[in-house]
Amino acid sequence: MNLEDIYNTKNPWPQRGSQQVLFILDVRNDTEESILRGWIHHFGDQDNKSFEAPQVCIDLKDERTGFDSGQLVMSLALPADTLIAPLRVVWTPGGNGTTSLGRLRHLILGDPRRPSNRRGKKVLEEHPDRVHVIAGQPDTMANLRQRFEATNTVTDESAQEGFANFVARQAAVVLDISERHVKGGRYKVPRHVSAAIMANSDYNKEVQKLAEAQGKTKEALMKEAATYMKEMVSTPSSFWLDIYARFNTFCLGLGYEEDIVYNKAAVEKMRQVVRSNPSILLWTHKTYLDGMVVPKVMYDNDFPMPHMFGGANLNFPGLGHLLHRAGAIFIKRSFQDNELYKLTLRYYIGYLMEKRFPMNWAFEGTRSRMGKLMPPRYGLLKYVLEACHTTNAENIHIIPISISYDIIRDVEEYATEQTGRGKGAESLKWFIGYVRSLARPMGKVYMDIGEPVVLPKAPEPDDKLALSKIAFEVAVEANEVTPITFPSLVTMSLLGAAPKALTEDEVIEDLRSLLAWSESRNLRISHDFNRAFADQMEGLLGIMIDENIVTRYDEGPEVVYGISLEQHPVASYYRNTVIHFFVNKAIIELALIKASEQAEDCALAVFWKEVDDIRDLFKFEFFYAPTEEFHQQIRQEMARYSNDWEELLGQGAAGFGTMLQKMSPLVAHVTLLTYTEAYSVVASMLARKEANESLEQANCISEALTYGRQAYLQRRISSESSIGKLLFKNGYQMLKSRSLTEGGMESLKEERLELARELRELLRRIDLIRAVGVANRSSSP
Repeated sequence: MNLEDIYNTKNPWPQRGSQQVLFILDVRNDTEESILRGWIHHFGDQDNKSFEAPQVCIDLKDERTGFDSGQLVMSLALPADTLIAPLRVVWTPGGNGTTSLGRLRHLILGDPRRPSNRRGKKVLEEHPDRVHVIAGQPDTMANLRQRFEATNTVTDESAQEGFANFVARQAAVVLDISERHVKGGRYKVPRHVSAAIMANSDYNKEVQKLAEAQGKTKEALMKEAATYMKEMVSTPSSFWLDIYARFNTFCLGLGYEEDIVYNKAAVEKMRQVVRSNPSILLWTHKTYLDGMVVPKVMYDNDFPMPHMFGGANLNFPGLGHLLHRAGAIFIKRSFQDNELYKLTLRYYIGYLMEKRFPMNWAFEGTRSRMGKLMPPRYGLLKYVLEACHTTNAENIHIIPISISYDIIRDVEEYATEQTGRGKGAESLKWFIGYVRSLARPMGKVYMDIGEPVVLPKAPEPDDKLALSKIAFEVAVEANEVTPITFPSLVTMSLLGAAPKALTEDEVIEDLRSLLAWSESRNLRISHDFNRAFADQMEGLLGIMIDENIVTRYDEGPEVVYGISLEQHPVASYYRNTVIHFFVNKAIIELALIKASEQAEDCALAVFWKEVDDIRDLFKFEFFYAPTEEFHQQIRQEMARYSNDWEELLGQGAAGFGTMLQKMSPLVAHVTLLTYTEAYSVVASMLARKEANESLEQANCISEALTYGRQAYLQRRISSESSIGKLLFKNGYQMLKSRSLTEGGMESLKEERLELARELRELLRRIDLIRAVGVANRSSSP
């Protein structure tokens, strides 16, 4: 291949009649300029052009220094029908394409797709197949000016320069579109964002209003806004996206299997959604690695890199530099009183959504320290939807993504944090240590994509109820697509039997029972869940045994498995990842026991009251369907065991026994015991106080941590997994919702005591379920 072969790939001259053509050459050095001028002349000579088209050289790729648009300003004084045609040289890497990019040597030698003048000449001589010439979609001067004046602030002093910068930005956009046909869709990135926002007429009007309200000049606020944009606006590029992709692959590959488990068809479906609609990807948050999983899957599938909101705790030297250049948006921790900052952030988000750059962040706003989905924080979702409201965005798609792991390195740290021990601050030194700690086998990573929650339009900014409903829908869908994995079922089985250990046959029987129950209800089960686990128990349990989550004893006549008491907090984490699937069944079991102990003529009413009471008791722990739908779910579950279940309830203990025999596996003791014990701790602690004593949340958590430890030593609670800050925090919310935390009249003392008694009664029924489950299990001789 030679230069003539490169030129013949496409004609740079746009189709025209008598219209003048202005070429904008996006060049960084003499080599690129020479190639593009040669391309123009190559076809100009062939067609015997009667005039030489003007050519303006400008570097459109440098985001930091802005444009040197002086030459372009002069060239734009051409007739309105002049066609503006942007051209660019694209350099592709040698070797195996993207697999050869992002290596350490490129940090030292530079991006092979942006060669220096000297290296470019060498590549052109030795590897001309790596050189491509592209043309962006041309447009007329008149069309560009009309679009400029419709969306940009125009003043006499800066009109020509502003228009020139607008033309340059549009040239960069159309060239990027053409370039992605050569390089791939993963390199779609926003360009010159700050300049576009600063020139936006609506933004300028709002800054002017703010300046008048604050008694400042608009120029002063625009200067201040520029500093905010420098902080928050991410500047992703092909080079840093490659570096980040290799970094993610390296970190995840230290402990996890190479291939992330996901559905390719679901990723393709998401691609179509994101391409056509303003989109938000919200993923469940369990570990620092979550932020690497989505980008890796997106990059591997040639998907445009979503912009990620990053916690300020990760914006430290080294990692912060990389993330900012790979799409991360770091925003201030608190800016409620900074109207200019909020305005600027809103327009930045609006710009990204309007241009179809998807946003993504951790849905809950904090890592789950307990395995289950955390209550969401609305801050980021609120700001993004406000931006959508400002830009009149339609058909906003919020896509829930569940990220799961066989084993998580952070869980032991979470367990100790929940006992009250603080965590260290993030830093470069901390991060290096964290990455090193990943180098141990931890199984697989799973990414599951839920059905989008679609908003025809964004709600009004002050509509808190609409925001909470949207977040609830996303949470429910995220839970629905969280897969059941082997570690989640193993820990569920062994914690249900604790403190007793189980033989291998008993574990297999439990797993088959739990899996059959899950499959009959069409629950999401990991795509690669091996149903032949009975043939390879040692291999499947090996990692969990090595991590001391599961204990294996093989010195007796049979091999037995169990979970030691000190490992209950860790094991509970893995069980909790799927606990939401079993909550309704647990509520049914406990309500059935209470109904069976009542007079036969009121058993059904007692059953439904207890169903609703337990649902309300744990409303700060789990996401339920709306009341009517929830009741229908309960009816459907009961009908699976007997179509005559309402009549059986009226038969008292006999009917209860008939129902319970059909309800294997029993799950109330393994699903709700931890939460009931934790709530019992805070309720008993509060019952000790005088009626006129109030209880604040911080004091509640502090006192409960010490009181809970005492209760465990006295074996009034079964394990340390029931002692934790998050459990006690939600327990306090439950007390507060029942108006029991504020001191009051003497009657309050009895109300507090009554709640403590109700929780002890609930624990009694949970123990009964456990006893029935043990009795039903077939034991080995």
